[in-house]
Amino acid sequence: MIKLWETGAFLENGKLVPQAEFKGAAKEDAAKNTMAYSILQKHNTSGDAAKLKIKFDKITSHDITYVGIIQTARASGLEKFPLPYVLTN
Repeated sequence: MIKLWETGAFLENGKLVPQAEFKGAAKEDAAKNTMAYSILQKHNTSGDAAKLKIKFDKITSHDITYVGIIQTARASGLEKFPLPYVLTN
């Protein structure tokens, strides 16, 4: 069964808790303890957690988008990717 949440939810003691009922850590602190937050901060070059300036260490795309990426890169004058580029299938 799918449940639509009108607001955010937190995982507390293994159960989803609606944002209004969340009694754990401060919501801001809870957000900082997520995997997404830590990944974004490790790639943030701005020095300000609120204003992200992301530096990618590699890019990945599905093989269907490969042609579009290569055509766009060539049309833009790019001769070599400045970072590793990996294709998936």
